[in-house]
Amino acid sequence: MNMSIRLETPDDFRETEILTRDAFWDVYKPGCDEHLIIHKMRHIPAFVNELDFVAVYDNRIIGNIVFTRAKIVHESNAEYEVLCMGPISVSPLDQRRGVGSKLITHSFGCAARMGFRAIIIFGNPNYYHRFGFVTAQGYNIKTSEGENFDAFMALELYENSLKGIEGRFYADPVFRVNNEELEAFENEFPYKEKHVTATQLK
Repeated sequence: MNMSIRLETPDDFRETEILTRDAFWDVYKPGCDEHLIIHKMRHIPAFVNELDFVAVYDNRIIGNIVFTRAKIVHESNAEYEVLCMGPISVSPLDQRRGVGSKLITHSFGCAARMGFRAIIIFGNPNYYHRFGFVTAQGYNIKTSEGENFDAFMALELYENSLKGIEGRFYADPVFRVNNEELEAFENEFPYKEKHVTATQLK
């Protein structure tokens, strides 16, 4: 696929939100909230504008990846800045065509050149292990609740960048969405019916 990758611009915002809504609809729950998260992210200090990329093919946006600043807090209260990746969205018509992989590879190189040490995600291990992510427990990093599980993963952006760093991971509160704000935001989009599917988290 002969696509291009560039920084997102304000003129892209609604198109990207529609893309994100389509990409996540009914995947993890009936409907989704990722398009609202993207909308809110652009207005917070933790959002990294220089890592907000879109994939473009045939003059349409078919993918988007974003990052926010996050932190690992040691029990001594020492804090270390890392990146939290996502949401990453690919148009349903263009999934399984390498769009997500190209966005990830491109943005990781940019993040490393910007001096960020590591990326933390919650995602599918079967997909993200190919990019070098490993279970965060291997670095003695836990969730903010003190938990570890396979979907909680970390990636060093350069060798030993997480050496000697351990503690609890804290993402920006932008990922917290309440039903009232989601319902109000949904009213700005065409109606879509929600369904219960086999992919949704129990």
